[in-house]
Amino acid sequence: MDFIDQIKAVSQQIPKLKEQVLTEEATKNAFVMPFINALGYNVFNPTEVCPEFTADVPGLKGEKVDYAINMNGVPIILIECKWCGASLEHPKHSSQLHRYFHATEAKFGILTNGILYRFYTDTEKTNVMDEKPFFEFNMMDFNESMVHELKRFSKIAFNPEQMADFAKNLLYTKEIKRLMAEQLTEPSPEFVKFFASQVYTGRLTVSVTDKFTEITKRSLKEFINDRITDRLKSAIDLPDTITSAHNLLLIKIQK
Repeated sequence: MDFIDQIKAVSQQIPKLKEQVLTEEATKNAFVMPFINALGYNVFNPTEVCPEFTADVPGLKGEKVDYAINMNGVPIILIECKWCGASLEHPKHSSQLHRYFHATEAKFGILTNGILYRFYTDTEKTNVMDEKPFFEFNMMDFNESMVHELKRFSKIAFNPEQMADFAKNLLYTKEIKRLMAEQLTEPSPEFVKFFASQVYTGRLTVSVTDKFTEITKRSLKEFINDRITDRLKSAIDLPDTITSAHNLLLIKIQK
């Protein structure tokens, strides 16, 4: 079974079981363990997937993270789990993982409720987990590209040396896309002035900038719509192109 099919199989069980999964422990058993298993790690081998992994920090004893995925006897990924009905937005959830991350040699942490998986690393400061996840995977809303990114964390594909750059690129891409989305709906004065200065020779007064703000918003939306229209037109014309080529080939054969 291909990796994407394994992920889909786990995903399809969530709506069937979610109403009966009422605790964090049930979430681990029903959703998280099958997910880890789909990544290729043996959940029944504690030397590979260690449950309740000790991650004591100075001044705090008995700190345990729900799972640690080990490679060559060293934890590489920590997984902190919450109940499937819980939101991951509460600061205390990520702060828990933050403490565990700092106390171990792991370079990646995952915070999950069995449906949403948030991946963290230390792009800003070594051995200190970033506040923002560099990758999010929603088991109920994913596409082939996201599965391709997720596969990098599978046992067969995981490469510690390459993952650091990969994580940074994903984080930066995510943030740039967020900024682009913000500029699309509410362009900043600097963004507006950049375009206005390219097409307007007069002085960029407040009133002129306000006028160009609306022009910029409209231009961005029209540009995106035009690109979508071109892609759709290309897709619609493709069968005709194939048919024409096929007919031309038949004519040549008949000759």
